[in-house]
Amino acid sequence: MSKPLLIHCTYGKEDAERAILPFIVGNVAVTADQQATIFLTIEGVRLATKGYAEQVNKEGFTPLKEIMNSFIANGGKIWACGACTKPRGITEADLIDGAKIVTAANLVEELVTGSISCTI
Repeated sequence: MSKPLLIHCTYGKEDAERAILPFIVGNVAVTADQQATIFLTIEGVRLATKGYAEQVNKEGFTPLKEIMNSFIANGGKIWACGACTKPRGITEADLIDGAKIVTAANLVEELVTGSISCTI
């Protein structure tokens, strides 16, 4: 298996296309048996909360919720930045199944162990 992918997403419903694209790439990866993690920061952390993805749609794209469900079902991981969730009042109890809040230390560990990082 190739190196795991770490895909960075900073957008929420304010820019649906930019919120959806990282999940399209991640979904392609996991359905091809590649390890992938979506790392959410800034407003992107809201994508990991219950009920939020249903609000993110863009004409011409599969609805985000559908892509996220496939991503998670195929082994994809969703990480929400702890430094970004805290000021937004987001806790573990607010998250969808398959998502978790992580620290900068978790991110650094993932990168130094060989993950390939990209921002979409």
